[in-house]
Amino acid sequence: MHRTKVITIASVSGGGKTTITKELQKRLSHSAALFFDDYNFNGAPEDLMNWVEEGPDYNQWDLKPLIEEVEALLACGSSTDYILLDYPFSYKNDALKNFIDLSIYIDTPLDIALARRLIRDYAEGTYHEIHNDVDFYLESGRGAYLEMENTIKPNADVIVDGSLKVDEIADVILPVIRS
Repeated sequence: MHRTKVITIASVSGGGKTTITKELQKRLSHSAALFFDDYNFNGAPEDLMNWVEEGPDYNQWDLKPLIEEVEALLACGSSTDYILLDYPFSYKNDALKNFIDLSIYIDTPLDIALARRLIRDYAEGTYHEIHNDVDFYLESGRGAYLEMENTIKPNADVIVDGSLKVDEIADVILPVIRS
């Protein structure tokens, strides 16, 4: 009997979630990809740094729009073999965790993740914008990165070295997904 696998890809911001999800989708026939950042969620905290500092409640996020799309893809039956979720919380949200078959964490060193994020977000940015972002990271943003490493990383089924090249990361993940 055919069973669609739901696979989450988690990492810190700039850690490669979207890039790896897209690469896996290219390599896996009959796959679909959903991206966390494409949704607006009720209950999402207005201040992520405050949310982290207070002890994040991952169930605060109402993931209904994402869950509805997962359910719709699962209802398609044999037309989809894999649903890839670019999704930062692994198994930490109770409403989504029962759909997940495999959670992968891309363990990207924080300096690399920050550099990637700056390149991605500030291709046309000014020195002052970049300076302000780095200052924010040092003042409070780093806590959110550490939260991911301390809570989400140990919650994943598979941890992959995020300093590898994209194709190398995909090469590590594919045999795990297919097994």
